[in-house]
Amino acid sequence: MFTGIIEAVGKIKAININSQGARIVIATDSLDMSDVNLGDSIATNGICLTVVEYDSASFSADVSNETLKRTGFANYQVGSKVNLEKAMLASTRFGGHMVSGHVDGISQVLSIQNNGNSIEYWLSMPKELAHYIAEKGSVTIDGTSLTVNALRDDSFRLTIVPHTVKETIFAQYQVGTKVNLEVDLIARYLERLLQGNSHNENEQAQSKSGVDEALLQQAGFIKR
Repeated sequence: MFTGIIEAVGKIKAININSQGARIVIATDSLDMSDVNLGDSIATNGICLTVVEYDSASFSADVSNETLKRTGFANYQVGSKVNLEKAMLASTRFGGHMVSGHVDGISQVLSIQNNGNSIEYWLSMPKELAHYIAEKGSVTIDGTSLTVNALRDDSFRLTIVPHTVKETIFAQYQVGTKVNLEVDLIARYLERLLQGNSHNENEQAQSKSGVDEALLQQAGFIKR
């Protein structure tokens, strides 16, 4: 589990393709590696990767073919910069939102415009993920926890402050850049709660818990 607060910007040192996918080596720059162990998780552009080798300045991880297919890794090259965050601790200050490190889809930068000292980005919204994205709700872009400031039918707007631009890879985004998108984890659980395993099981769960669609709408979790 992660928070979406980026700790460092690293760089891909090597990509070694094999029949199972790829092994990558990431130069970690300023990321503190003193407490990292084999098997630990490090979110790399929002993708939860398992450390299989490491030293004080880099780590290696295996990337499956499934991950290559569903994320931006297929477009990464040696030298590409990536956002890095180590898995959160129970004692960690929770500065972002709950991030699983499981990418839901690919979004694309549609426009970039300055607004005062901030920058507004409009990004495409995959149709199958649109119902998870809400105005003033949370999304994760390349591992960065962000707030959705406006919605259209097929896109959403992010307003990025200078600090975020400086501490992440947002500065390198251009119109057409593809990014990893993870929707709000709570939205997924709410959907599952409402669906249940079947119509009958859903009715039983609602009667036991007292939680139904009307109650969630009244509480503001669902908007019509």
